[in-house]
Amino acid sequence: MTRASERKHWDSFWAASRNVDDVYGTDRRIIDTLARHISIRGTAVLEVGAGTGRDAGAIASLGATVVALDYSEESLRLMHSAVGSSIGIVCGDALKLPFMSESFGVVYHQGLLEHFRNPAEVLDENIRVLKHGGILLVDVPQKYHYYTILKHILMVLGMWFAGWETEFSAAGLKRLVESRGMRVVGIYGHTMSPPIWYRGLRRVVLKTGVKLPMYPRGPGWLAKIRVAIRTMIPESVRVNTALVIGCVAEKP
Repeated sequence: MTRASERKHWDSFWAASRNVDDVYGTDRRIIDTLARHISIRGTAVLEVGAGTGRDAGAIASLGATVVALDYSEESLRLMHSAVGSSIGIVCGDALKLPFMSESFGVVYHQGLLEHFRNPAEVLDENIRVLKHGGILLVDVPQKYHYYTILKHILMVLGMWFAGWETEFSAAGLKRLVESRGMRVVGIYGHTMSPPIWYRGLRRVVLKTGVKLPMYPRGPGWLAKIRVAIRTMIPESVRVNTALVIGCVAEKP
């Protein structure tokens, strides 16, 4: 079993994503969460491990000055084609960010931290380039989810697209961020729609030339029932059963 997530995995992943419209976005969770904690307009923002760069482009449209960093050449290609005219695009290493200390008012990433054996090193570098009073947003897969089981099975079989990946509990993520000297101001959970199993199936089937709809429509009444059930569940339970969790913290 491959025990690391390497550049070759991401070059292969993004090379297979020739059409950015076939790549799922973050359903605005990054943008909406940041907007609740900081005024975006006029803020210098850094996205680390930016992938398609679509979140970075959307944040730039709100008046921020945005830099998107990734080390995959295929990711950089996608960013240039999707949002290249609205953001600064940088090829760089998340462990050695090519920026001066205290350069940004916001640093964020999603789908990044779980691929590092020592995530504290990534966070320390995030915090180094963050201004005092600035916001760090960390978005990762949540531990207590069927996705975790499926992922680890695929890793054992050597079939996981990213080579290696871990996961976090909400409490564990909070402790990790606080251990780096940050003040946590928010924790959130996000349940994807369509669910992760459908997204994975769609990607596999797409390789055969069959294109399933990105957002299949089910009965409206069923969607309303799902929403009603979720709203009745306590917030702590929702966070700890969501596919994705996020931590928002302020640099003292």
